[in-house]
Amino acid sequence: MNERQRILFLCTGNSARSQIAEGLLRHEAGEHFDVFSAGTRPSLVRPEAIAVMNEIGIDISGQRSKSVDEFRGQALDVVVTVCDHANESCPVFPGNTLRLHWPFEDPASVEGTEEQRKDAFRKTRDRIHGRIMVFLGEGRA
Repeated sequence: MNERQRILFLCTGNSARSQIAEGLLRHEAGEHFDVFSAGTRPSLVRPEAIAVMNEIGIDISGQRSKSVDEFRGQALDVVVTVCDHANESCPVFPGNTLRLHWPFEDPASVEGTEEQRKDAFRKTRDRIHGRIMVFLGEGRA
């Protein structure tokens, strides 16, 4: 493949799941993709997401929460929604954009001790990582 595919991960807050997915895909296959993430109601990148990505040697501390509006009208090859709300409110992108829906539980909604909360982020990170590896194995990279 000569041209890098443009892929956008989309969720509601662009604070955890989509940020994790952006970091993981960039780490695993950044030479094949221009990777972005955004939210329908962006907030801030969760410190727990940054921490659990650091645990596996991926630094997402420089990523920022962005609105999906920043990507309206742009050509994207793939848009992956990682929560049901984003899937329902995802805007239409021009061209032949492949839409995928990979619903993951929101680790930010887990209550408990700091360690219990981090465990929820780790589980989400690992599930997203597994799905990305399947995606890459399907010959999309």
